[in-house]
Amino acid sequence: MHDLVIRGALILDGLGSEPFHADLAVKDGRIAAIGRSLSGKETVDAGGLALMPGIIDNHTHYDAQITWDPMLSPSPALGATTAIIGNCGFTIAPCKPADRERVMKNLAQVEGMSLEVLRQGIRWEFETIPQYFDMLERQGSAINVAGFVGHSSVRTYVMGEEAPRRAASAQEVARMRELVLEGMRAGAIGFASSTSPAHNGDGGLPMPSRLADEAELRALVGALKDAGRGVFMLTKGGHTRIPFLEELAAQSTRPVVIAALLHNGTNPDAVFSDLEAIAQANARGHRLVGAISCCPLSMDFTLHSPYTFEGLESWQPALPLKGAAYKAMLAEKSFRDAVRAELSEPAHFRLFNGQWDQVEVVESARKECEQRSIGALARESGRDPLDVMLDLALAENLDTVFNAMLLNSDEAAVAEMLRHPASLVSLSDAGAHLTFFNDAGFGLHLLGHWVRERGALTLPEAIRRLTSAPAQLFGIRARGVLKPGYAADLMLFDPGTVGRGAKRRVFDLPGGHPRLTTPAVGMHGVWVNGVRELSTLPGRILRDFSA
Repeated sequence: MHDLVIRGALILDGLGSEPFHADLAVKDGRIAAIGRSLSGKETVDAGGLALMPGIIDNHTHYDAQITWDPMLSPSPALGATTAIIGNCGFTIAPCKPADRERVMKNLAQVEGMSLEVLRQGIRWEFETIPQYFDMLERQGSAINVAGFVGHSSVRTYVMGEEAPRRAASAQEVARMRELVLEGMRAGAIGFASSTSPAHNGDGGLPMPSRLADEAELRALVGALKDAGRGVFMLTKGGHTRIPFLEELAAQSTRPVVIAALLHNGTNPDAVFSDLEAIAQANARGHRLVGAISCCPLSMDFTLHSPYTFEGLESWQPALPLKGAAYKAMLAEKSFRDAVRAELSEPAHFRLFNGQWDQVEVVESARKECEQRSIGALARESGRDPLDVMLDLALAENLDTVFNAMLLNSDEAAVAEMLRHPASLVSLSDAGAHLTFFNDAGFGLHLLGHWVRERGALTLPEAIRRLTSAPAQLFGIRARGVLKPGYAADLMLFDPGTVGRGAKRRVFDLPGGHPRLTTPAVGMHGVWVNGVRELSTLPGRILRDFSA
């Protein structure tokens, strides 16, 4: 007899097929049968609700959080049954004990995390990548987890404090390559890096991977060819060109995932130029894919940690400063003039582009300013908007909370990106930027907003984009499809109401620190490896992938 039968569901198989009504049976954590009149020890009456494979969230940053929170909150409640960690190369393994503080300070800066949370929360029961994966396997997880080898961590392990300061020697690159191969042998899903100028670490120094030259990237990505499998994931800066990434795909014979492709209203054609270049590379037989978001990129921030602006070259002098020196820099006319001058120039990609009507005051001692845009306040006062924002923040000890609608705000453009054959629905960033935004519910937003409300995709195609498409790309075996023999990673939901709720702030991080979260709407059940009670930690650390 089957362990579980979900009866009378609208089956959406994850392959984009037409939905149909049937029962689905589970035995020993796997789908045993799909048909009519199936029986099991436990029965769930779906009542015509939709049943799909669980969402595969291919861009998360749970590397630190998973060590203290194996539930990986909030992802399971939002339909994710598999998470890929280590994106952008921002991992916590390998890490020598002497480098732990350095790695945590870098994460606090680049991922918008509380340093105190990281200090209190991370369980440092490992040094190497194999030891880290072994620890996670012993601990258990609510959902399935796969991890990248992270470039910045590998660089720090080999080069120490020099990692964010200079190019590597040939001997150092050779040692890094050994570590990439060691991680791949231990079951990593691939190798991840970043060249994005928005990615700065402690003291404003670039994250270590940004110091890698092309020879270093060729050597480390080339290790995937020796491993015989794996994906190269890169969050690219504007100076990193698609033709170079196509060369890496050709030389390594492995797929390349290129992030973060977001629509910029001040340079609206750039993202489509990248997607078209990726499509042309695919036509030449080289596997590239563009990681896009289905969510508008909106951030809450204060000037204590202004991630929104830290990618600007003119902001770099402020990054290493603290306290009074930092406030003095924000007040300097020369600093402000440099920021204004940079924002007046077009850029291929940056987070903020001077769209001051899309920056809103959320919390302020001056209540009359709340829920109003910086642009409107500037016009009302006859002052420059940068001065308005900085002066308001300085008057309130930098505690003023702002919200910026940064990218992906043009819905017609985002719909076109979602339909592009070279795109991968991605970029939830779950586990990072916890005080800035939370897009862990990206899959529910795709199904609710883009399918039901906007009609940009059909329901079967949207589900394929969230399930079998990433499973195939990343080589995740026997997941992402409702098919006998496949893992029973399942999501039961109402297509008529599915979506993500309004964001709210909760205080459940180590030490009672806050994070933003969003509730699920229209969700009726999530199973991981056939288990609905996820507090029993039914997830697996995935370490075996197809070539």
